[in-house]
Amino acid sequence: VCIRGRDDSLLALFDIPKILWPRLRLSWQRRRHHMITGRMDFCMDERGLKVYEYNADSASCHTEGGLILEQWLKQGYYGTGHNPAENLLDELAGAWKHSRARPFVHIMQDKDLEENYHAQFIQRSLTQAGFESKILFGLDELRWDAAGQLIDADGRLVNCVWKTWAWETAIEQVREVSADEYAAVPIRTGHPDNEVRLIDVLLRPEVLVFEPLWTVIPGNKAILPVLWSLFPNHRYLLDTDFVVNEQLAESGYAVKPISGRCGNNIDLIGPQDEVLDKTSGQFFDRKNIYQQLWCLPKVDGKYIQVCTFTVGGNYGGTCLRGDDSLVVKKESDIEPLIVLKDTDSR
Repeated sequence: VCIRGRDDSLLALFDIPKILWPRLRLSWQRRRHHMITGRMDFCMDERGLKVYEYNADSASCHTEGGLILEQWLKQGYYGTGHNPAENLLDELAGAWKHSRARPFVHIMQDKDLEENYHAQFIQRSLTQAGFESKILFGLDELRWDAAGQLIDADGRLVNCVWKTWAWETAIEQVREVSADEYAAVPIRTGHPDNEVRLIDVLLRPEVLVFEPLWTVIPGNKAILPVLWSLFPNHRYLLDTDFVVNEQLAESGYAVKPISGRCGNNIDLIGPQDEVLDKTSGQFFDRKNIYQQLWCLPKVDGKYIQVCTFTVGGNYGGTCLRGDDSLVVKKESDIEPLIVLKDTDSR
C-alpha cells in the first residue's frame, strides 16, 4: 500500500529521503524473484501469538538455526523430534535458483565476527544453487577501473551483490551527502582515484542487490502503525502508533526507533510509567513508534522469543532466542529448539 500507491503521506512516515522514492517503487515493481530471505520475530505464550516486527532486510541467525543447531541435533541430542530449521539451507538454495541473480554474486559484509559466518552460510547456499561467489570484507577490495566501472580486487565486474549491511546504512549516507532537494541519487561515476562508498554499490542502477531496496518498507517499524490502522485488533498484531495513545498509556508500551536494529534504543514502559527495561545504541536520533507492551515469556530463567525465517516469500524455518533481560539484542543467545509431534509429547 505504501510503495504501490501514490500516497506520498504514507511514504513520508518511513523517514526515507524523497530522492529514493522512485527507486523504491521501481524496486517493488520488479520484486518477483528478487527477495531471498528475512526473519519475523514473535512472542508466543499461553496468551497466543503476537508479531513484534519483520526483519525483511539484513536478517541474521540463519547459520545458528540451519547449521549449528542441526549439528547439535545430530551429535548431541538423543531424543525424538526435529529441528524446525533443518531444511533452511536447501530452502535458501532453492530461492537462489528461482531468483534472477546473475551467475557471479559478490557477498558484501562488514568486518564483524557474526557477519563472517553468516556470509559463509549464504555462500554455501549459493554454491549449492550453482552460483559462483566471493566474499568481500568491507569496501577496501572494491575500486573503479579506467572506464568507471565497479570492480573487485581481481578485476571482476561487480553487478550482483548479497549484503549483510542494512539498507539504512546506505540511506544514512544519502542523508549525509545530499541537500534537502536534489535531482539525482548522489552516487559516483567512478574515477580510479576515488574511494568506493556503500551507496556507490547498492544504489548503482546496474547492480542487482539482495535484499532489494523495497524491503526497507516492511523492515521499517513505521509499517507497524500502518498495519494496525488497516487491521485494527487483528489477533496477531499489537496496537502500535506514532504517539502514546490512551490505550497504550493504559497497557504500557515499547518505544522503538523506526529504523533501529539489534534491540538498540528500546524502552519498555509499564502501565504506571515505570521503566521495565532500557537499551542504548546508535539509533537515539530516529523517529519512534510506540507498541503495546507484550513481554516475552520467561522459560527456565530466560525470556524467549520465537523467530521464523522467510525464504523466497515462504516459511523457511524457526529458531529461538533467549536473554536474561526483556529485550532481545544482537548478543542474545540462540536456544536449542526441538519440535515434537503430539504423539511424541504424550
